[in-house]
Amino acid sequence: MTAQANLIPGDRLHLNHGPIDLVIRAWGRAEAVQTAYANATQRFSSILEELVAELPTLRLENPTDLAGPVARKMALAVAPFRPTFITPMAAVAGAVADDILSHLVSSGGITRAYVNNGGDIALHLDPGESLVAAIAGRSGLPDSVTLHAADPVRGVATSGWRGRSFSRGIADAVTVLAKDAAQADAAATIIANAVDLPAHPAITRRPATDLKADSDLGQRLVTVGVGPLSPSDRTAALKRGLVAAETARQQGFIHSAALFLQGYVVTTASPAFTKPFHFLTANTPEDPEGIAPRRIDAAGGDRLVPHSSSEHCLG
Repeated sequence: MTAQANLIPGDRLHLNHGPIDLVIRAWGRAEAVQTAYANATQRFSSILEELVAELPTLRLENPTDLAGPVARKMALAVAPFRPTFITPMAAVAGAVADDILSHLVSSGGITRAYVNNGGDIALHLDPGESLVAAIAGRSGLPDSVTLHAADPVRGVATSGWRGRSFSRGIADAVTVLAKDAAQADAAATIIANAVDLPAHPAITRRPATDLKADSDLGQRLVTVGVGPLSPSDRTAALKRGLVAAETARQQGFIHSAALFLQGYVVTTASPAFTKPFHFLTANTPEDPEGIAPRRIDAAGGDRLVPHSSSEHCLG
């Protein structure tokens, strides 16, 4: 199968090749957007073959001699999190999004843009621009994240046991904001793995290779089911994940994160970073029964969110 490129409603570009499925939008003059989409399409045509050529090496914990730009970016994104086990495959979706974005905006004239690779998003924002992304932390609720050009974030990624990749933890989702999508992707994997209750009877796990024979996780156990947890169990699991998130933030690997587990939400953010997350009817470990509709920022305080013309690039 060859790479497919199609314009879809909303002035967006859809690129698909095997397991890679991208939704892209760029803003600017019509001719600039046309050129941007052509650049992205041209680059996309060879990216899967490049990754497949190095796939055996990318599945190793400490690969060497990687040749392709996406493969090298994947390896760089996961390296800061060692000695915790992680392979470059943990950053593949984010690294692909970053690479396509760089080609998308390479000819200039684009004021804002995103490349959405299955929920891992690379962003371009000119001064004064912003984007709003829906986040799939809690089913059926319109949680979102708002990013402005002045914010130090150009990548958003989400990981969790319910997602398309395996997770060793029990988070429904962990959404991470970082300098680029590859770094966010790697960090989301690590933090989601840390949201856990080892040996808890409500959690079902299986060796990764039982589910996918060539998984880079080998025989390591991955989560395949999580039963109902008590409020204290949810709080304990999220606290474990929050320690990992705070460590990553303090080391400069991420700027913010939101961790979700069975209706509970905890967050961390850099002090100088404008609180980006908006949660509707958020239940936190401090207020597990909160049901009144409201939007709250990452610090947990209620606030009005005025109408915005920012694009919702997910959802």
